[in-house]
Amino acid sequence: MDATPRPARLAVGVISAGRVGSVLGAALARSGHVVSAVSAVSRASLRRAEELLPDVPVLSPPEVAASADLVLLAVPDDELPGLVRGLVATGSLRAGQIVVHTSGAQGVEVLRPAAELGALCMALHPVMTFTGRVEDVQRVNACSVGVTAADDDEIAWRVGEALVVEMSAEPVRVPEAARPLYHAALAHGANHLITLVADCADLLRGAGIADAERMLGPLLSAALDNALRHGDRALTGPVARGDAGTVAKHLAVLAGAASDTGVDALPAYRVLALRTAARARAAGLLKPELASEVRTTLEGQA
Repeated sequence: MDATPRPARLAVGVISAGRVGSVLGAALARSGHVVSAVSAVSRASLRRAEELLPDVPVLSPPEVAASADLVLLAVPDDELPGLVRGLVATGSLRAGQIVVHTSGAQGVEVLRPAAELGALCMALHPVMTFTGRVEDVQRVNACSVGVTAADDDEIAWRVGEALVVEMSAEPVRVPEAARPLYHAALAHGANHLITLVADCADLLRGAGIADAERMLGPLLSAALDNALRHGDRALTGPVARGDAGTVAKHLAVLAGAASDTGVDALPAYRVLALRTAARARAAGLLKPELASEVRTTLEGQA
């Protein structure tokens, strides 16, 4: 029999209606909880609140927190410590509440002022990129959520996991000490992937390709799938083959493209190619002498 605590139906207060807060608020409402209030200031956040949390009162952050059993803090990383201190100072938080933040970079320590009041505190970080639209609520079904609670607070761990399961996502425990590296890994993969893809598309347009995204879609989808399935064994291309001549041509044409197209992709290409060569060499895909030749080419053409 599953002994995991199941949260009762909770009044959820969402601070604020950003891309993450509005989507998680809607996901919690879908699972049977009631969103009692939301904070929203900008035109975009007001639109998201209206679209994803219809008929929910828009109140100030202290009013939202005071109305809720579960306070969902979905604000930028740097705003979180001040928000927590402010809610405590205004008496908006109380013992017995569940206080959750969605920051990937922060652990549960940032919620200490609320914990000292007797609130049950945890971090729930969805490992997903959201646009703040209705379709994002379905994306929650497919994502993992990094759960962090105080090391010795098993109740908080279990309640956090239960909330994630209720949203149809997959909870993954991330200890407080591991949170910075966890977040750096995710940001490196997701954020830099977008930059990489956008640069590729711009370079293709510079080469006269009209529908660059359509060309890239199947290739990059297959590359991502292969990487997740096979790791370094999925590496292909001139660097993994040790084709230093082709790599040299790439460096030359990318240097010219920076002035012709305005896309300065050369520094990123050089760094990622060196990293690819190192991984291919370590995986036994690239012979040492070829790895040395590729590395010399990459480091020698500045």
